[in-house]
Amino acid sequence: MVRFGESYAPEKHHGAAKLVAAAAAHHRLMWIHPFLDGNGRVARLFTEAYLHRIPVHGFGLWSVSRGLARRNTDYKSALTWADAPRRNDLDGRGNLSNEGLVKFCRFFLEVCLDQVEYMNTLLQLDGLVERVRSYVQLRGTAIIPNPPGMDNLRPEAGRMLQEVLLRGEAPRGSVIEESGLKERTGRNLLAQLVAEGLLVSDTPKGEVRIGFPIHAAGWFFPELYPVLSR
Repeated sequence: MVRFGESYAPEKHHGAAKLVAAAAAHHRLMWIHPFLDGNGRVARLFTEAYLHRIPVHGFGLWSVSRGLARRNTDYKSALTWADAPRRNDLDGRGNLSNEGLVKFCRFFLEVCLDQVEYMNTLLQLDGLVERVRSYVQLRGTAIIPNPPGMDNLRPEAGRMLQEVLLRGEAPRGSVIEESGLKERTGRNLLAQLVAEGLLVSDTPKGEVRIGFPIHAAGWFFPELYPVLSR
């Protein structure tokens, strides 16, 4: 386990090699099999944490564990290939087959790509900005009633949400500036977006990122959530 930690420490790998290291580390932890039970669950949890640590940007919108579960038979077969002993002098330097490990890593990365493509189709990210702006425009109408206790959204909220969506995270001042509103009006609108969960922040004055409250999730991601009506 000490050797495992030294070999696959994320800081020892760079660029795309980190992705290969994530795949190889998954196999090696399964091969070490450190526990009497639960090794598969631990390896999948480890791999999810490793991809976050690298980091793979956007990870969390998709999950390699889901892909491995959906292709369980192929997954076990690929692990078996990587467990095979070295065949000849051209098959790596260790006791196990390097060719088998390459096949497993290729399978692992194909599963990752498949899950990215699947979630991209499901989330329809290309149209997300337009759906968010449409949500703002229709708020307070019979089509999208306001959540209980909330007022109509000003149309400038669409520009504020778009700014955060495109940047991932943004300072509050730049979000208010993007709205085109006066400072006080912009701050009030920003406060409403935070109160509704459409924007979230780790601190009262920290940068904001997009939120997906249940009352809006169905409009943002129609393939994932039902649209709530009053």
